[in-house]
Amino acid sequence: MSSDPVDLLRTRGIQVTAQRLAVLRAVASEPHMTAEQVAVIVRDDIGAISLQSVYDALNLLVADGVIRRIQPAGSAARFEDRVGDNHHHLICRQCGRITDVDCAAGRTPCLTAPDDKGYEVDEAEVAYWGRCSTCLAKSKPSAFRARKRSRPRRRKRRDQ
Repeated sequence: MSSDPVDLLRTRGIQVTAQRLAVLRAVASEPHMTAEQVAVIVRDDIGAISLQSVYDALNLLVADGVIRRIQPAGSAARFEDRVGDNHHHLICRQCGRITDVDCAAGRTPCLTAPDDKGYEVDEAEVAYWGRCSTCLAKSKPSAFRARKRSRPRRRKRRDQ
């Protein structure tokens, strides 16, 4: 995000309002939030605002390329202010955490489809699914304990 959100909105031709600025600040404060999460932060910032007004501001900012909307399968739409660099996302299947990751093939080679069928490609959306390090750490000790318990104990034999 630009260092000055007012200038950013003005350069895009967007009317500057307290609600839009608050929504933009909220999205910039923590990437990959849902509209409901943005609304909570905006209400803490400026007071009362309807969820519909938050959605309206988010949709306007997405349409003008100020923020980006992503919607991983099975998840609510998420919003981030990292735009224009064609980055991708790591998504944890267990906790739903989303983390940015740079394009695997460099700056934008993933925008060059082997056969574009006449399309003008301007964005590629890649999602890597798996489990985050926190969820892995939580699951490994319990899996280890379960394996350990399932093994029969061997008694030492005494030679007589």
